[in-house]
Amino acid sequence: MRRCSLCKKLQIVPGCRDDYERLAHYHYRDSKPGSYTAMFALKTAQSEGLRRQTVGVIVYKMPTPGAELRNLATGGLFDGFDRSTQLVLLNKNIRCINRVIIDPRFRSLGLASKLVRETMPKINVPIIEAMAVMGLVNPFFEKAGMKAFTAKIQSRCVRLVEALSMVGIERQELIDPQKAQRKLDRLPAARAEFIELEIYRFLQSYGSARYSRAGLERTRYILGKLTARPIYYIWFNPKLKLRTS
Repeated sequence: MRRCSLCKKLQIVPGCRDDYERLAHYHYRDSKPGSYTAMFALKTAQSEGLRRQTVGVIVYKMPTPGAELRNLATGGLFDGFDRSTQLVLLNKNIRCINRVIIDPRFRSLGLASKLVRETMPKINVPIIEAMAVMGLVNPFFEKAGMKAFTAKIQSRCVRLVEALSMVGIERQELIDPQKAQRKLDRLPAARAEFIELEIYRFLQSYGSARYSRAGLERTRYILGKLTARPIYYIWFNPKLKLRTS
């Protein structure tokens, strides 16, 4: 395939805001990343007469103070300090992956994992972390060598994910409400009645949403709840020790 042969020629280079803005609208959070500490772009190789194309971008920023699962993931390395000391230690030792975006034409080729795996050592800090609400659907951080830590998934979410799978909507499709809705619309009567009952049960915990009419907007709301459970990822640089002073 031409696309695969092209991917072999892609290069990771220092990036800039222009690279980010070329791809920002492909991210589920179509917004500016704010201040950042490092950015890398995945680009096509230089070719005579052709402009280099940005096909991926990764953005690093300073860590946020209150990542819930950080204490568990680090074995309490940053616990037990006063707030100002803790902030100093976090800023010396951790950078956070804020965005990873791949042009849709180049997805499913392992490029997101490649960007993460090959840029983390370039950041020159002992710890890299990331949060991803789509981690269950697209675990590219784990494929890049990061370790995942998750809060316990609610039983109602597990039940509905399993029910959706039973009617042909698989986990990897939960990020595409339109595709899921098309499948729901084509279900035979018995399966449609089954999944409608499961959806009704699921929505009992979401206030007025339980009265929502079947359709794309309701499906988008439901899938948003199913995929919104953040997963915390961490990577320890084997060549660097924790900085304590």
